[in-house]
Amino acid sequence: MGKTVDPPAGGGDIQPVDLREALEERYLAYALSTIMGRALPDVRDGLKPVHRRIVHAMRILRLDPGQGYKKCARIVGDVMGRFHPHGDAAIYDALVRLAQDFSVRYPLVDGQGNFGNIDGDSAAAMRYTEARMTEVATLLLRGIDEDAVDFRPTYNEEDEEPVVLPGAFPNLLANGSSGIAVGMATNIPPHNAAELCDAALKIIENPEVSVEQLLRSVEGPDFPTGGVIVDNRATIRQAYETGRGSFRVRARWEVEQGARGLWTVVVTEIPYQVQKSRLIEKIAELLQARKLPLLADIRDESAEDIRVVIEPKSKTVDPEILMESLFRLTDFESRIPLNMNVLSGGKVPRVMSLKEVLAEWLAHQRTVLERRARNRLGQIDRRLEILAGYLIVFLNIDDVIRIIREEDEPKQELMRFFTLTEVQAEAVLNMRLRSLRKLEEFELRREFDQLSAEKAEKESLLGSVERQWAAVADEVRAVRETFSKKTRLGKRRTRFADAPDHDIDDITTAFIEKEPVTIVLSNKGFLRGLKGHLADFTNLTFREGDDLNVAFHAMTTDKVLFVSKHGRVFTMQADKLPGGRGQGDPIRLAFDLEDRDEIVFAFTAEPDRKRLMVSDEGTGFIATEADMMSSTRKGKQLVNVAKGGAVRLAGEIGEGDTVAIVGENRKLLVFPLAQVPQMARGKGVRLQRYKDGGFSDARVFKLAEGLTWTDSAGRAFLRSEEELLEWKGDRAQAGRLVPKGFPKTNKFAG
Repeated sequence: MGKTVDPPAGGGDIQPVDLREALEERYLAYALSTIMGRALPDVRDGLKPVHRRIVHAMRILRLDPGQGYKKCARIVGDVMGRFHPHGDAAIYDALVRLAQDFSVRYPLVDGQGNFGNIDGDSAAAMRYTEARMTEVATLLLRGIDEDAVDFRPTYNEEDEEPVVLPGAFPNLLANGSSGIAVGMATNIPPHNAAELCDAALKIIENPEVSVEQLLRSVEGPDFPTGGVIVDNRATIRQAYETGRGSFRVRARWEVEQGARGLWTVVVTEIPYQVQKSRLIEKIAELLQARKLPLLADIRDESAEDIRVVIEPKSKTVDPEILMESLFRLTDFESRIPLNMNVLSGGKVPRVMSLKEVLAEWLAHQRTVLERRARNRLGQIDRRLEILAGYLIVFLNIDDVIRIIREEDEPKQELMRFFTLTEVQAEAVLNMRLRSLRKLEEFELRREFDQLSAEKAEKESLLGSVERQWAAVADEVRAVRETFSKKTRLGKRRTRFADAPDHDIDDITTAFIEKEPVTIVLSNKGFLRGLKGHLADFTNLTFREGDDLNVAFHAMTTDKVLFVSKHGRVFTMQADKLPGGRGQGDPIRLAFDLEDRDEIVFAFTAEPDRKRLMVSDEGTGFIATEADMMSSTRKGKQLVNVAKGGAVRLAGEIGEGDTVAIVGENRKLLVFPLAQVPQMARGKGVRLQRYKDGGFSDARVFKLAEGLTWTDSAGRAFLRSEEELLEWKGDRAQAGRLVPKGFPKTNKFAG
């Protein structure tokens, strides 16, 4: 423990404070300030404080849609000086974003000048740009002069600002929001306003409506830049029910046919918040790095609309596979998060579902409706009081004139003589002489009757919850009509589709440049891939004491299967082979081979091709090469062999229908291939019975064409179906001694 130091004498009012408590208290205050005053939007108007203050300042400056523009520097100055004590750059950035039709689905600001573009170029300086409000902003402000919302003092208490805007437009979901607070964040993508209004009307009609029913109206996000959402409906429903999720958004593209069968892909829409220029730069880098072998070139032909042209390497390329390769490696496919963490009631941050967000917005609209009705009722009462005084005066106009001319205190006398209130007497005294004409009396009575009827209507509205919800529904319908899908602004831009169901191997192959390669495996397990197809394997060099095990031709897009002695099968992409320089790398670096295991067969994979797998005991089965493939270093156990046993054959079946099998005892058996089962893995069935020794070799052939073999001298022999009659039998029999001329090696290829 350190020594406690007393404060110096005469050091003023110094109080010891526990550091941990002070940090907790002050960091909590900072966190709350960030959450409430900066990062999270209010669910009622969908705005953060800076956006709310920008819109409010533009209202004070009278920048309505029909008025002229004002310099953005003037707007930013007013916002910063009167409402938002932060940097002008932050305020201007927020204002610019509200004007960008590629960032905001329904812009709140109508900008004039350079407000940036989708390539990521920034806006011009605020002294060069001008702005005014859009119709959406006026909807958010509707009723603000009618006591629709509360006001609070500004930061210096010289002015007042609204706590929240009336928000007659479903701005939170329509325009979305994003922000990072302390310990929490929000991400809400934009949606279609007409769909939101439809869903809101369903909630008014039936407060118990489910999110699934609301999603019949709200299909999903509607991004200003369009695009295609490729998530399934179940994923979308779960996201809106929980308030958390994400959406896979892809660029929209089409194939344009050219001359002589040539074609190009034209991208007309890119995912939300992706910078087009950076996207094209990224693709050009991948192209240069040879990671997009199907792509020849990409160019930007955009003007007002997006037009990115993609040229394939050849006209034989599948456009779907080409685009799938781009979706996997670039921002042509993007994942947009959904995290509806908002301020409920302007005070409590919480994650809300689609229904909760719309319900709270509707509750706010009803509150605004009530406050506006009460405010109007107060105005009507004050006017009716004055009108009642006027009507009394018109019936006794001569007495009024006499009192005003003769009395020293005409106001008091008018109140006493006609039993008027102070407000009425003041209004009479302020009346103009031209109002004394006879026609005015009829106009006053008509206005009195109209206001009385309006008062009764407002009182009826305030007294009936059903009528209030009906009025809110009418306002929502009006907004829906204004932003109908039939309008240019309201038309849905983002479409929905199922992601193409391509074979994963086709997509993987699309990333590999197709080149010939020769695969070489030595007896001691050294593997290499030589460029090109070697015609002569005799010139291959190996380490001292090592020689060739197997060598064959392949393409870099092929998968290569390696079968081990213990029955495991390993898979490797041909382009991942060690280089041809030197004598190769140990295959054990690529696969987890057991100590006493080794590779005995290798070949390129064709998923539909079948092979006869046989162990040294003479058991076996048919396996497809698709069943042999695996994606791990441990491979796949295909053939179960006895302890100390081994796999002796992995022969192609081709179009054969008959099996010829020979044992170490030089007995041959010929039986139908149909007697051998096809299995995904296992030991198989007995193919030939032995008393001494085990399996030596087997071949699958067409019985009608006869059985062939070659001896050690290279001479070919053929035995026809009739000549094989004495060796024909059923599976698992012992067979008979091989015919004359069969190789002494007991192999069909002697």
